[in-house]
Amino acid sequence: MNEKRRLLRVLVFILIFSVMNAFIFNVALPTIRDEFSLTSADVSWVLSSYMVVYAIGTVVYGKLADYYSLNRLLTYGLLLLAFGSIIGIFAIDFRMVIVSRILQASGASVIPTMSMVIPTRFFPEKERGKALGTIAIGMALGTALGPIISGVVSEFSNWRVLFTLSLFPLISLPYFKKYLPKTSKKGLKLDYIGAGLLGVTVALFLLAITQTNLVYFIFATILLTFFIIHIYNHSNPFVNFKLFKNKAYSLMLIITFFAASLLFALTFATPLLLNDVYQLSQLSIGLVLFPSAIIAALLGKRGGKLADKKGNQFLFYLSVGLLFCCYVLISVFVEIDPIWIMTILIFGNVGATFIRVALSNSISMTLPQNSVGIGMGFFSMFNFIAGAAATSMIGAFLEQDSNFTSLLPFEYSNNAALYSNLFLIFTFISILIGVSFAYITRHHKSNV
Repeated sequence: MNEKRRLLRVLVFILIFSVMNAFIFNVALPTIRDEFSLTSADVSWVLSSYMVVYAIGTVVYGKLADYYSLNRLLTYGLLLLAFGSIIGIFAIDFRMVIVSRILQASGASVIPTMSMVIPTRFFPEKERGKALGTIAIGMALGTALGPIISGVVSEFSNWRVLFTLSLFPLISLPYFKKYLPKTSKKGLKLDYIGAGLLGVTVALFLLAITQTNLVYFIFATILLTFFIIHIYNHSNPFVNFKLFKNKAYSLMLIITFFAASLLFALTFATPLLLNDVYQLSQLSIGLVLFPSAIIAALLGKRGGKLADKKGNQFLFYLSVGLLFCCYVLISVFVEIDPIWIMTILIFGNVGATFIRVALSNSISMTLPQNSVGIGMGFFSMFNFIAGAAATSMIGAFLEQDSNFTSLLPFEYSNNAALYSNLFLIFTFISILIGVSFAYITRHHKSNV
């Protein structure tokens, strides 16, 4: 049991850097754009390229986890992440930056998948909530440290320094070799055609979302049709069609999509709110976001214990309630002093941490043991696709003319009214998620 606890600590360590690496370049985009004389559309590929490859990688690593040694997959993934980071450190043109981000994503995508697969595979159901709660600490700490570190580096150093952070996960490799149980399944042939179809389909869907391109969406829909036909007729498909016949699993993926959209919306919209309404600097924004994320990290394991003791449903409704309080309070008090926004965000970040534990635990219980890898891989992928969709829609919403009245019966400035309406939408989505989860648990009590 001590080895299992140590294994979780190592996972938390690398997950911190995985979460930071996904968003840490947001602050540096204007600097990169100016240095290489790019347009805003061009520099957005620093994020888009990473997002596309990362989403595909979570599913691929999930499938490979059902075939090969987890230790070997983690080793390859972390080495690839480090290699991509070294290229980024010495990037002399924008093409090197993009190649670096693609290689980083190819390696880093092993981390969220393994952080779901390992607790699901090696911990019994009665202890799984606590294990997943421990994992959530890494996500919360990564979220907390990312804005602070990126703000400090952007203000006092060169943006290339951010790439060095992704070298630190290499420290974990000896510990994985020591603590991770040896697993290997040989003699199975991988469905490369199915993997390729899925990868290109996901890539096109993400590009359609991030670039707002209808052509990408049409081609993605066509390839998705081919993918479904392929896996239905293949004897050993990349994704077994039976996985989606599991109604509890499929419905929980839908819940995951909307819940993840809500969580990404919080992390994306709040910094914009603090900048547009309060005119805070990037470093000040990081300081406002930091306390709530740290508190969420400290309470992550407590959320897992609640799931084990009182059940996933209790934890899920508690987290939805906390998120509801956060969104409705920000919507009403959108022009309050930033110190109060910092306090309100405690509800949101703790709720976000708890709902991740509840969802991952609930989904893991709907999966047979031989489908844990691919099943949790899809769970990770849906989180990332939801994030892309949420950030794109929020960006479009905030670009509209802000000269209109708030939906609430209060007087706000134009910018504040826009954000008040946005967070009010989040409030209604949190209610929808709670109602949908109640429906699923009522009809699939034995699976969730």
